[in-house]
Amino acid sequence: MRRSAVRHGSILTAAATVLAVGAAAPPTATAPHHPAPAKVPAAAGWGGAVASVDADASAAGIEVLRKGGNAVDAAVAVAAALGVTEPYSAGIGGGGYFVHYDAKTRTVHTIDGRETAPASADARLFVENGKPIPFEEGMTSGRGVGTPGTPATWRTALDAWGSKPLRKLLEPAERLARDGFTVDTTFRAQTAANEARFRDFPASSQLFLPGGQLPAVGSVFKNPDLARTYEKLGREGVGALYRGPLARDIVNTVRHPPVRAGAGRVVRSGDLTERDLAAYETIRRRPTQVSYRGLDVYGMAPSSSGGTSVGEALNILESTDLSRASQAGYLHRFIEASRIAFADRGRWVGDPAFEDVPVRGLLSQRYADSRACLIRDDAALTSPLAPGDPRHPAGGCTTAGAGAPTTYEGENTTHLTVADKWGNVVAYTLTIESTGGSGITVPGRGFLLNNELTDFSFTPADPAVHDPNLPGPGKRPRSSISPTIVLDRTGRPVLALGSPGGATIITTVLQTLTGVVDRGLPLVDAIAAPRASQRNQATTELEPALWNSPSRPELEAVGHAFRQNPEIGAATGVQRLPDGRWLAAAEPVRRGGGSAMVVRAGR
Repeated sequence: MRRSAVRHGSILTAAATVLAVGAAAPPTATAPHHPAPAKVPAAAGWGGAVASVDADASAAGIEVLRKGGNAVDAAVAVAAALGVTEPYSAGIGGGGYFVHYDAKTRTVHTIDGRETAPASADARLFVENGKPIPFEEGMTSGRGVGTPGTPATWRTALDAWGSKPLRKLLEPAERLARDGFTVDTTFRAQTAANEARFRDFPASSQLFLPGGQLPAVGSVFKNPDLARTYEKLGREGVGALYRGPLARDIVNTVRHPPVRAGAGRVVRSGDLTERDLAAYETIRRRPTQVSYRGLDVYGMAPSSSGGTSVGEALNILESTDLSRASQAGYLHRFIEASRIAFADRGRWVGDPAFEDVPVRGLLSQRYADSRACLIRDDAALTSPLAPGDPRHPAGGCTTAGAGAPTTYEGENTTHLTVADKWGNVVAYTLTIESTGGSGITVPGRGFLLNNELTDFSFTPADPAVHDPNLPGPGKRPRSSISPTIVLDRTGRPVLALGSPGGATIITTVLQTLTGVVDRGLPLVDAIAAPRASQRNQATTELEPALWNSPSRPELEAVGHAFRQNPEIGAATGVQRLPDGRWLAAAEPVRRGGGSAMVVRAGR
């Protein structure tokens, strides 16, 4: 295959200029305090780096790194802090996927911490009287709650690679929950979006609507119940969430949702049991891996579709020199590769414990070439595009067969990226699914329960196409989470990144990666660049800057159709610079901007 003129050496050189041409380097991070540390989207220096959506959470990770903790230790501390400051996106009531680079062995490892359905679940979990229940009624219910995987993920990661006890790593988050954090416009807006739901659950209303009102911007928000829950987990271990009084509280909340008397909302119960919680296990999976432009790109294997979809799209794009393409030409190829990858995702990717997922085939260059030949420069493909068969790559180009539309997936999640002074790296995406999850807080415990089971297809997207993502007993719903680590040919990390955004996670990671590798953008600029997202749908989503750009009419002229999306994703990443420093990068604007910090700033 032809190779782009842009190599990883020039990637690093380009990234090194970002602070020189921008604002002065930010100050070194301090421990969490109030008001929160200022948010800055880029920081470069030594001793380790953290990037997340929240300054208090990033500071928690820096605190751990300063005290000698490694990247895994810091990632757990950041995740716990995000459970305080980003409770509508993450927390111990949810799950996620953890990708780790071990500097000693120069290898990448992953943890599947996805939530699981109750043992009683079957394909009719969300079907009543022969019809799927309304999505909104599945979203706000006990029916949509899966067994949380986040605490077990922390235990698995720390047992394998950590150097500090969980008790110490939870201290910054426990302190933040007890003493409070400063409410910003994003937190207030997300609370407002959930206000009607929260008012129907007394525990949620009491916590998130103090005094019956939306929290004011600039006020201090405290969560003493969560502080006590973290203290319990630190003292007893995360097993306290899966067995005992806390597990019983979770199960009672799911099976008997505590709805306000007189609420008109239909809130179905779930069938989660204490046995389901006690049986939960994370899974150490082999990462996905593809070679792209001389780099090795590692991602998350199924049950997430992130690694296979990003990898397949990169393989499709491998044959095109995107560094020389016009902006419209680049976007055309990016959109079509995304469309094809999503067509194959919908047919083939599900929980591998239940489905025969052809991961090797989906990631083979031979299969990608058989799909890439569908792409024409003078005409756009139409959706829903039919899937291919990676077990038997077609000899000629064909779009024959039925294509299933991509089902809805909640867009709120959070991602953190960490590197330490030894060169270890973590890319970790965690979620409770919808913004605010199920909307149901476990009384007296201070955290929201997920509604992750709504990531299952309620019914097949198209009865003519096999759907690998129907519910099943103990099954993990398919995810789009795409934490990604990129290594050079010596096995050393070049960059790591990820994003929230439901199914748009895949396209956000793909666009950011190709922005850096092919378009020569510094990581900060690739994160900030306006985004497009095609997910095997009739129209491609565009952020306003692309909607209003000259590229849109050029693309429409060859058959693309578009709709606006005001905001797609909210990525964070870290990058190794040529002089040995780490660059942390986060969003400058999306979701209120992110927070990049390093242990010791400077050149």
